[in-house]
Amino acid sequence: MSGGETPNTEPRIVYREYVYPRGEQDGGAERTRELRIRIPEVLDSEYGMYVWPSAPVLAQYIWFHQALLTGKRVLEVGAGVSLPGIVAAKCGAAVILSDSAALPQCLENCLRSCAQNNLSGVPVIGLTWGEISPDLLTLPPVDVILGSDVFYEPKDFEDILVSVRFIMERNPKAEFWTTYQVRSADWSIEDLLHKWDLSCQNVSLKTFDADRERLAGSNLPGRHSIHMMVITLKRDPSK
Repeated sequence: MSGGETPNTEPRIVYREYVYPRGEQDGGAERTRELRIRIPEVLDSEYGMYVWPSAPVLAQYIWFHQALLTGKRVLEVGAGVSLPGIVAAKCGAAVILSDSAALPQCLENCLRSCAQNNLSGVPVIGLTWGEISPDLLTLPPVDVILGSDVFYEPKDFEDILVSVRFIMERNPKAEFWTTYQVRSADWSIEDLLHKWDLSCQNVSLKTFDADRERLAGSNLPGRHSIHMMVITLKRDPSK
């Protein structure tokens, strides 16, 4: 490269398609259509910029339980490429996508995902875990929070739950649907859930037909061990 040339800073992007098929859904009803989602992945970039094994599993849960989301307001945190949030929007939810305010490239990719799937008017906001920001304070009512593989770095676990707890204080009936990849038997959020008065229900992947190495026409989740949880505020049994 000569001294007068500038390096090419344009991101290298590949597009991957995920196909969620027709078939039985929650309650035994039949889906009459398949769903095709096109996701842009940025190569050689931050780890949040491509689809991790947990995301197709969470998206499968959403597709299987799509009737639960119709007309609901959904927030995806740590969205990155936004596969679960995009599926939720296609299932009739009013979706807000978010990622760290310190990672504008991730927020840009959320917008790119929306454009690829013909979704206009989906808000994309910067929410940094553990921080009380103007976007967090002005967040509209939320019914469901989505997060795939947000429990990646143990140092972030409490910040994630602090943000979730803050949102749930304003939305006591909200649920946090989250999938994560088991990376160490020593990593646990049990004590943190107790500290922040949160309850956790583990969801078997068999119950929504996700106990497979390949989902949505992809090679994910592969042989990775993926777990799913639904986290809520602890309920007072006396009420």
